Amino acid sequence: MNRESALKAVKLAHTAIWAFFVACIFGAPLAAWRGNFMLAAALIGFVAVEALVLLVNTWSCPLTGIAARYTERRDENFDIYLPRWLAKYNKNIFTPLYLLGAAYTAYAWWRHG
Repeated sequence: MNRESALKAVKLAHTAIWAFFVACIFGAPLAAWRGNFMLAAALIGFVAVEALVLLVNTWSCPLTGIAARYTERRDENFDIYLPRWLAKYNKNIFTPLYLLGAAYTAYAWWRHG
């Protein structure tokens, strides 16, 4: 596989994984709202594990390092198929949404019980 194809494969995988975690972030409070607290907890847990992975890797996705092997580019979205602004502010946008969703889930579970 040539460098360009390898980079495209990494970017595609990175984008798919990113989409999965965004779905978890939005899905958790929705599941809680519907009363499915087990699903909500699982979705919150998936994102928490991802946060630990990022923390261990100094707030960088391991796929970023892999993508860096195949290109000299280092702009915000060199490793993922996202608009540059979204790649740049990804953590700033989705961390508060995750925390709010987790807080709502805890509140809904407390009110339910």
